[in-house]
Amino acid sequence: MAGYALCPASLAVASGPTALLALTFGTATCSAAANSLNQLIEAPYDAQMPRTRNRPLPARMLTPLHAACFASVASISGITTLALAVNPLTAALGAANIVLYSFVYTPLKRIHIANTWIGSLVGALPPLMGWAAATGSLSSFGDSPGWLLAALLFAWQFPHFNALSHNLRSEYARGGYRMMSASHPLLNRRTSLRYAIACTPLCIALAYTGALSPIYALLSLPPNLVLAHAAWRFWKFENDKDARWCFWVSLVHLPAVIILAMVCKTGLWDGFLEKLGVNSNHCCTSAWKL
Repeated sequence: MAGYALCPASLAVASGPTALLALTFGTATCSAAANSLNQLIEAPYDAQMPRTRNRPLPARMLTPLHAACFASVASISGITTLALAVNPLTAALGAANIVLYSFVYTPLKRIHIANTWIGSLVGALPPLMGWAAATGSLSSFGDSPGWLLAALLFAWQFPHFNALSHNLRSEYARGGYRMMSASHPLLNRRTSLRYAIACTPLCIALAYTGALSPIYALLSLPPNLVLAHAAWRFWKFENDKDARWCFWVSLVHLPAVIILAMVCKTGLWDGFLEKLGVNSNHCCTSAWKL
């Protein structure tokens, strides 16, 4: 919902609780459909790994028919809700999420390490859906905040997932998955560091799109630097402890930069500052100069 919430009122063509509820329901059901199809396809392999063998299908709590029916209903209801109650562009992104995750990312996990990039692309779609729901567009320069937010989510997933997969590399190898952590451990760590560093310029760029106050460039630095340092330790020392630390830092980093973005949304504090007799533009400019 971050993309929807960060959209300035001047660009929004949809607002109010009805649009937000439809977006939330549609996005959640599309994600549920993709996850269900993923588990349906991978059930035989999930049964081989301790981390996943207790999922409903390997544990025989559900039948494949149940999973297929649920995925079908979730797909249809999610895409239909987005198309009718939000807009066709958001519905198309929801459908793309299901297709990419279930029929590209899932089979690619057993073929090539490029699966991680596809998986990160899937993870970047929800904030783009939120922006598209609010503006009905992704093709103008004014839509750059939505694209940058999606890019931030794309980059964040590498230090997050690569650190997690490092400690699960033996399970992935046993299950026959082609993960960087198992077959290319150095690339796995280097990629984590590279994309962790990329989060800083992405946040700085986001601060100058007009959707956020420029002070966001400063406020987002601490969590970004902490993530970059954790990823550097993971790259440098190659041990399970630093991998776990990088993973846990990533769990704090994402909500931190998103909440800061919400707080720094353009116009959010204008009314309050006006009551205090403070010019918001002058305030932000002075803070940035400091």
